[in-house]
Amino acid sequence: MPWRAASGRLAATPSTRNSPRQSGRRSGLADPPRAADEGPIMSVAAAIEVKGWCPGVLRPMQSGDGLIARVRPWAGAFGLAEASALADASEVFGNGHIDLTRRANLQIRGLGETSLSGLQDIVERHRLVDRSADAEAVRNIMVSPLAGLDPSERIDVRRLARALESGLAADTALHSLPSKFGFLVDGGGSVSISGERADVALRVVGQAVAVGLDTRSGAEWIGRTSPDAAAKTALMAARVFLGVRREQRRLRDLGDEGLAHVRSVLAPLLGPLDGDLPVDRDRPLGMIPLGAGRTAVGIAAAFGRLEAHQLRSLLAVVEDAGATDIRPSPWRSLYVGARDIAAAHRVVEAARDIGLIVEANDPILRIDACPGAPDCRSSSVDARRDARRFAALGFAGTLHVSGCAKGCARSTPADLVLVGEQGHYQVVRQGTTRDAPERTVAVEEAGTLFHV
Repeated sequence: MPWRAASGRLAATPSTRNSPRQSGRRSGLADPPRAADEGPIMSVAAAIEVKGWCPGVLRPMQSGDGLIARVRPWAGAFGLAEASALADASEVFGNGHIDLTRRANLQIRGLGETSLSGLQDIVERHRLVDRSADAEAVRNIMVSPLAGLDPSERIDVRRLARALESGLAADTALHSLPSKFGFLVDGGGSVSISGERADVALRVVGQAVAVGLDTRSGAEWIGRTSPDAAAKTALMAARVFLGVRREQRRLRDLGDEGLAHVRSVLAPLLGPLDGDLPVDRDRPLGMIPLGAGRTAVGIAAAFGRLEAHQLRSLLAVVEDAGATDIRPSPWRSLYVGARDIAAAHRVVEAARDIGLIVEANDPILRIDACPGAPDCRSSSVDARRDARRFAALGFAGTLHVSGCAKGCARSTPADLVLVGEQGHYQVVRQGTTRDAPERTVAVEEAGTLFHV
């Protein structure tokens, strides 16, 4: 369970840099005085390490627009009050930009060293924070976005996710997992995340749960277990990984021998699977009929960027439609329930009116783009500005516009990849940012690539 991280929390060092906005300050978000027993204060400078991990509220990351902090939902959902508090905190303590991440989290940007503690107080008040930065860093669990809403899901996988969360929190040995090591819990149904990659995956199959391990070639489903034993089995896989890894950060990096050892340890805990498991890569948006009189709505944001005022407006509409929470997905979109078709229709129209995306065939969804310069210090190009310009050129394939070779916005191959390098773009076709470029073009010339 979450807990108020007193002695282990990060505090900001005095600075006027990236001070919070004064306009639009909302009641309840003032930075409260620090209690005398809150323990030793760690400076933000001391807490910010070399990039290569996922930033959290207790261990933020420095970027070009200030500190960024990722807020992880419990069991895949933020309550409406929690989401509203994050929208307000983003505007008051940050720059009002909220990113929907590929790991189904919300990321607050533009925090200053003096305003970070304000966000920390808000997430602690709403019990969204873990006991320590290490515990927070390993709570990487993607959950089916309609878990508990979709009657076609045979098992409500939120209880599997909660069991994983409790197990990760209770076993401090697991806090040494690399922070990019992650879990997936998929209930199937109308919106499945079975096509996503995670180190350890749990997927409902009938009344059982299939267990999958990530390999170089994708998920390998090694057997099935009961819903009651699924979380324990996944945690066992993580423990075995820790026991055999050296410098490897992901399960797929263990190689054949290491993966064989993980399989051998788990084998006595598993029964056989009946046939192959199909992968569902559909990413529905807009109205999603669920049957039994239920309806859901999928809403995306271009490049995963929400503004605080957009989120606040959306929350008011979905609450009126009968939703009790919002569910981030790994596709940089949100899902909500609605009491009936009419209410869902009102949510769709409202989302469209505030500039969000409710059509799955919107061409901008074929483009992945990181924030780029000036938001990211690693980038020499304004990736999202350029991506919007490229979107108007009618490219029919998938496009990845990356500010640098890290490729944070997309790890899978795209038809065309543009990688920022010293103010130019390196061009890769049918690959990723890690592949050798075929040539380099000026930013102004990049648009000609779409007519080849």
